Amino acid sequence: MFFGRVYANCKAFSALRYPYVHLASKFVICRNFHHPVGLYFKHICPQRPLSTAVRLLGKEMATEKALTEGEPKQSRNRLGKEKSPYLLQHATNPVDWYPWGEEAFAKAREEDKIIFLSVGYSTCHWCHVMERESFENDNVASIMNEYFINVKVDREERPDVDKIYMTFVQATSGSGGWPMSVFLTPDLKPVAGGTYFPPKDSYGRPGFKTVLLNMAKQWAEQRAKVSATGKRITELLEQTTAFDVGLAGSLIGGEVPEKETWDLCMNQLSNSYEPLFGGFSMAPKFPQPANFTFLFHLIARDPKSESGEKAKQMALHTLDKMAKGGIHDHVAQGFARYSTDSKWHVPHFEKMLYDQAQLAIIYSNAYLLTKDDKYANVVRDILTYVSRDLSHSEGGFYSAEDADSYPTHDSSEKKEGAFCVWTHDEINGLLSIPLQTKPELNLSSVFCHYYSVEPRGNVSPENDPHGELKGQNVLAVFHSERDTCDKFDLSLPDLRKELAIGRKILFEQRQKRPKPHLDDKIITSWNGLMISGYAKAASALNDEGYKQRAIDAANFVKKYLYTDKKRLLRSCYTENNKIAQIKEPIEGFLDDYACLIKGLIDLYECTFNPEWLLWASVLQTSQDELFWDHGLAGYFSTSNSDGHNLFRLKEDQDGAEPSGNSVAAGNLLRLGCILDCPEMKEKASKLLSSFTSRLTRIPVALPEMVSALMLYHDSPTLVVVTGDMSKSETVELVRVAQSNLIPGIVLVTTGSNPDNFVITRNESVRKMKKLGEREAAYVCRGRTCSLPVTSPADLAALLRI
Repeated sequence: MFFGRVYANCKAFSALRYPYVHLASKFVICRNFHHPVGLYFKHICPQRPLSTAVRLLGKEMATEKALTEGEPKQSRNRLGKEKSPYLLQHATNPVDWYPWGEEAFAKAREEDKIIFLSVGYSTCHWCHVMERESFENDNVASIMNEYFINVKVDREERPDVDKIYMTFVQATSGSGGWPMSVFLTPDLKPVAGGTYFPPKDSYGRPGFKTVLLNMAKQWAEQRAKVSATGKRITELLEQTTAFDVGLAGSLIGGEVPEKETWDLCMNQLSNSYEPLFGGFSMAPKFPQPANFTFLFHLIARDPKSESGEKAKQMALHTLDKMAKGGIHDHVAQGFARYSTDSKWHVPHFEKMLYDQAQLAIIYSNAYLLTKDDKYANVVRDILTYVSRDLSHSEGGFYSAEDADSYPTHDSSEKKEGAFCVWTHDEINGLLSIPLQTKPELNLSSVFCHYYSVEPRGNVSPENDPHGELKGQNVLAVFHSERDTCDKFDLSLPDLRKELAIGRKILFEQRQKRPKPHLDDKIITSWNGLMISGYAKAASALNDEGYKQRAIDAANFVKKYLYTDKKRLLRSCYTENNKIAQIKEPIEGFLDDYACLIKGLIDLYECTFNPEWLLWASVLQTSQDELFWDHGLAGYFSTSNSDGHNLFRLKEDQDGAEPSGNSVAAGNLLRLGCILDCPEMKEKASKLLSSFTSRLTRIPVALPEMVSALMLYHDSPTLVVVTGDMSKSETVELVRVAQSNLIPGIVLVTTGSNPDNFVITRNESVRKMKKLGEREAAYVCRGRTCSLPVTSPADLAALLRI
């Protein structure tokens, strides 16, 4: 977030980094790999991600028993009353865990004890490892219970807590990740922290028991010094975060950055681009959807320029390689979180909702740009997975699917990727059948060739240092369709038909395996992203089913995650497929508002129901009231309502999820254009100005915001079509705009109701009428609008398609 400055300043407080808490930084990643926004920092922070690097320690995993085996275990701590799947995973630990809240803090003050804060999420592989090794160990638990007040936090449920203390860990160690382990004074100030601790001292690293005992000793013998240090470092962090975003922008003039910003962003992306397999780093490789948001905007606004051509090549090549790689689940659809190797071959197998949402949009844009069905097929693939495996029956979307599962129903130990991988013998046994189109050939031979299946497995030992994937195959396409057709003398349609048969057989077999854990928590911001994903796919592919799925999700959020006070909640939960809520619901954060507003704008441009825009406008007002920084501009990630937060942060990186400020900038410009609200554009101007320092130095940290910056300078292209979607003439004109990649387009229909929300708010739109007896389209750029046109061809010409 502000690594260099804070890390340098924190050297003065090296006492914080007690020798026994130093986390062997060569094994722990830089933030940019766990928040995969910027593998551009690789030359600064070249370590591997924690979930890969720590495996190099070569530790044997302890046996893990499923909580669902036999009789359910009884809760042994206060987490048994929670709803979060992650907290419930720890309810049977012998550790006396508290959830984040006043009960724990009051206990710490009363007993004058250090708080041990453990932050993770339910599909986190190394969170599971630390639980097995330490939190389920009675000896370790007795130390924790005697000397500490122990608090568990689901980072997806409480991103505010995660961000504040991750800022501390990163600033004092130069790295971060999950599980995050931080020691706090009773007044919640951090004094020491890190990420994963092994159970025993090894490789020069302290074991968790050693860390606990030394921390307890320091608190007992040097309490005043430890408390004073915590206070000083907290003050320093607050000052530095305030300067880095907002104050820094105001000190250099507060001007909105110019064109040079996206030129620099393109140069920085180009310099980090890996030309062989695509992506913007070597291993590990994350999808980094925000990079594609920027690239496709750049392509659409200037396709013939050198930078436009380069952006197109980088974007499409990377998307092609990702779709062919093992990060893409070729049997059960969807994309894994990241690849551990440079070829996109061996994934970390967890699947996150936010990745599916953003990649559905990105591949939709690739289809709009190229009209190549292979990209449309990937979109359908992603949404098939989400609809089948991440969907609640009432319309909401679940959070994630775990990487770990039991290889068989009789197994006592989970393995990473067990649900997804195959031995050669398994595939051969299932697919040793004649081809339907060429009976003299065996389906197994064709399938194994195309998907690179090897008799001894296709996972390199360097990508499997713990040996969990030995002899296994991760399906990936390293041979082209044409190569396979030539090898087996098949036509392309026949090859595709046979491969589909093989995938179906494997899918049915996979469904018989023990399934990975499903985190069925429903998060507002991620649901907002997924609403965008379905709405964008519906528009690009002209799919009514996707449109209805987006509508169902929006209705779900309004029913369960929106209050009578016009406020959003962060999350809700499922119990026996029924929606449940915790006793004190968590209020929504900036990301929840920004991502849902974006989803509603996208849903309007898909359905043209003005009620979605009305709700988006109401939410925008609430967002401004809760999060806007009236002093330095921009949005804080949190409101002022939680008195337990040490300070308020502004997220200044587009990571695995886009920054709330980046999304908000685009929302303000689009919504302001539709509703003819200059105040929204002015607010967007102030927001972008507040990030000037960041945008002019390392814009590649904020590619989503750079896309909004281009929209700010170009102004949105407002396309107004008269009539409503019951009229074929209106539909034909709308489809011209929906079925092409147009930079900064904002699409509106006048509808049949003269009192609808858009008409009453936008005087210019109100004046736009059909031409004679025919429905018409108008194209407005800035404050200038075209004459009406009635034919799709004329509209295409106006849009320069």
